[in-house]
Amino acid sequence: MCRSIHTLHNFEPAATSEEVHAAALQYVRKIAGTTKPSKANQEAFDRAVHEITHITQHLLEDLVAVVPPKNREEEAEKARARAVKSGRYAAA
Repeated sequence: MCRSIHTLHNFEPAATSEEVHAAALQYVRKIAGTTKPSKANQEAFDRAVHEITHITQHLLEDLVAVVPPKNREEEAEKARARAVKSGRYAAA
């Protein structure tokens, strides 16, 4: 799908409304094929982002986790280490 959309479920602390909105925005941009809609499409674009944000928040609230929540910082560090190991990014 889109590399900018990250897993939001089962993290401690829980996903913020800003993170949910950012994921919805990236999803709509991917589907629409544009990062900046025309004036004619702006209303539909904004409405889609709003609705997807709303339903995503409900989904996250309703999902049941069977494993303990992941730590955001630990997962981010693992991702950085994988990126360095793969050669995509230089070690800091």
